[in-house]
Amino acid sequence: MIELYTDGASSGNPGPGGYGTILRAIYQGNNAEFQGKLLEKEFSGGYRKTTNNRMELMAVIVGLEAIKKLNQPVTIYSDSKYVIDAIEKRWVHGWIKKGFQGKKNKDLWIRLMQAYQLHQVRLVWVKGHAGHPLNERCDQLAVRASKDAANWQVDSVFEMEALGR
Repeated sequence: MIELYTDGASSGNPGPGGYGTILRAIYQGNNAEFQGKLLEKEFSGGYRKTTNNRMELMAVIVGLEAIKKLNQPVTIYSDSKYVIDAIEKRWVHGWIKKGFQGKKNKDLWIRLMQAYQLHQVRLVWVKGHAGHPLNERCDQLAVRASKDAANWQVDSVFEMEALGR
């Protein structure tokens, strides 16, 4: 079983933003030294101008794309009702059928759903800023990345859309 903990942040909406992801799994490979041990990897990244929802999506995308073996059971823990509800209530499927007409973040939703369908995913909503240690750690990663101007990436799709192009 693989666990993904995710969070996104932005300072202003839009504004500088970041995501944080923790990928956890019990090792079940051929190396006896690691057999049965909890392996954990953290991911984060920041953008100079983006939105909180885009960073929530990026956190999930980065985690799912980091899983190299297909068809894995994955539980995603997120404090984003936007992400959880859109998938669990199947809104995103309607958005896809309608070509995302009038909806934001088409590029990230398409990328997320491509990664999502490669695994057996279960979604769990966790209340943000309520003391859940791994959600709090993801928040710290996301906030730190959102403030790290020296390493910001450019969310070019968002910035082009913001310019009306």
